[in-house]
Amino acid sequence: MTAPQSPRPNEPSAPPLLDKNAPPKPADTPKQLVGVYIKGMCMGAADIVPGVSGGTIALIAGIYERLINALGSIGPNLWQTFRQEAGIKGLLAVWRAVDATFLLFLLLGIASSFATLAGIIKHLLDNQPLYIWSFFFGLVVATVFILLSEIKRWNVGRVALFATGLIFAVVISSLPLLTTTPSLPYLFIAGAIAICAMILPGISGSFILLLLGAYDAVLEAVHTLNFSIIFTVIAGMATGLLLFTRALKWLLSRYYQATLALLTGFIAGSLVKVWPWKTDTLGTLNSEAINNVMPWHYPTGAHWLTTLGLMLLGAFLVSLLSWWGNRRNPV
Repeated sequence: MTAPQSPRPNEPSAPPLLDKNAPPKPADTPKQLVGVYIKGMCMGAADIVPGVSGGTIALIAGIYERLINALGSIGPNLWQTFRQEAGIKGLLAVWRAVDATFLLFLLLGIASSFATLAGIIKHLLDNQPLYIWSFFFGLVVATVFILLSEIKRWNVGRVALFATGLIFAVVISSLPLLTTTPSLPYLFIAGAIAICAMILPGISGSFILLLLGAYDAVLEAVHTLNFSIIFTVIAGMATGLLLFTRALKWLLSRYYQATLALLTGFIAGSLVKVWPWKTDTLGTLNSEAINNVMPWHYPTGAHWLTTLGLMLLGAFLVSLLSWWGNRRNPV
């Protein structure tokens, strides 16, 4: 995922995300599509946890640029693509234009995670929060170091962008949670906002839903198959996604290293949210435990052996995912 050099010496950037003159990309092999599915499952598992972003996993796994490129290709221009061929050929042309096979397997992986892991992760968050937060804390710390190594030349602008992303993520993570009974229009808006956060590494879509008081309603709808809520949130997400990814696609294609610095700042700032040792306002443990404390002030003790072991496990797995992404996506 290392960015190649641009002709401009002061702004290394990734290749343009969409080159109309480039030859068609060979179709993914079944083995590659299985890899996309597995990465989608990893993204889904991360998105379930309020504070961890699926975009972070996509960035580390080497599929983030392809994902933004595919989503940013969805728009009114697809009608022109269809009309050029018409019929089945036109539909196939549209399918190829949006990299739909890649998106399909990625979404299948994300959906599989939500269907199979949502209950397990919710149970762990309710009953073993210290352990699951420790795992994701190690994962995020390793992610920050990996991405910092991708930024080849630091300057004042990139340092400022990194700091901006960090501060923004810290502020978002520190906002008070809303308690409300969400209506369907409210859930539509919440879904649109959350998906914009979900696609940004470091900004958790689940946490945005939590801030907006919609997280429990959405998770419960998935458990009980409440399709009115599920389809409303999906519609909101689709709307927000189409509006947001075009801007992000433009930034990545022209200012890759600067954008990467900003995104890495987002991820670093999210460490405030995934800090493992949390208590409530009275210094005790319950479902409202959201205040960070030092490990030695944690009511049941720091549990150093277990927490550090889980942090190392998270760091190892994300490093393995990064190695896999770089091996599958050589520059």
